[in-house]
Amino acid sequence: MKLSLGPLLYYWSRDDTFAFYQAAAAWPVDSVYLGETVCSRRHTLRLPDWFSLADRLAAAGKEVVLSSQALIESESDLKLLRKIARNGKFLVEANDFGAVRLLAEAGVPFVAGPTLNAYNPDTLAMLHELGAVRWVPPVEMPARMLAAMPVPASMATEFFAYGRLPLAFSARCFTARHYNLQKDDCQFKCLDHPDGLTLRTREGAAFLTLNGIQTQSARVYSLAHRIDELRAAGVGLLRLSPQAQRMAQVVEVFHELITGGLAPAEAPARLARLMPGEPCDGYWLGQAGLDWQPERAALPS
Repeated sequence: MKLSLGPLLYYWSRDDTFAFYQAAAAWPVDSVYLGETVCSRRHTLRLPDWFSLADRLAAAGKEVVLSSQALIESESDLKLLRKIARNGKFLVEANDFGAVRLLAEAGVPFVAGPTLNAYNPDTLAMLHELGAVRWVPPVEMPARMLAAMPVPASMATEFFAYGRLPLAFSARCFTARHYNLQKDDCQFKCLDHPDGLTLRTREGAAFLTLNGIQTQSARVYSLAHRIDELRAAGVGLLRLSPQAQRMAQVVEVFHELITGGLAPAEAPARLARLMPGEPCDGYWLGQAGLDWQPERAALPS
């Protein structure tokens, strides 16, 4: 089993982003996903900057994957997508079917991202025929459904195993709306929230996280204690989603798990001190996403 560092879902300053990936070059992750997947107005890094980071990480021995945007809204977004699809050097994660079409037409292998919503064998088989060499199931997929999915023999499975869950996208920017701003004049307020903006209920309970046009869970999804179930379900890569603080320690916990240096039962206590929110694992169990039942088995032993 290997580790991957998923695409950065938040908007950080240019210096913070470069510093993060400079540090990540030394982390025990096998694959690193780069690129803007959420909002095309996030411009602290342009495509040449992402290519520069990709070269540095590849030189450090990492498999680099360029992630495409999940919601294409303009011709400029489409032009950027074409450049990513035709980069000719790095693997691409397709996060919408426009990207799948471009990559398939060019005969370029790709990673089928979680926003493609491949919930059934026919969709997965179609993606494989079009050139997908790896797939990332939707974050809501429970263990039993994943274990029953007939994955083509030459196709690897990567699963979202840590981070705030990306739940939905909208053409409307909820962070801008929170500040009573128009989307086109958002003043880049996402920069003020490096781990997203928590939305609370009237009772004060954390409910969701606003991240520009993306809605995330308020709780942090963690399957670290379910490493054996993930293996049994055929998962070969664990995706860890970047957070602003203590990410190196999070990666180290998962590295210890897959190398046998840490017992799965000990992982929740280790990670509790590192998370920006409370944990959850409900989707894996086929329950409400915000549930946290680490003692409950999702698959028969």
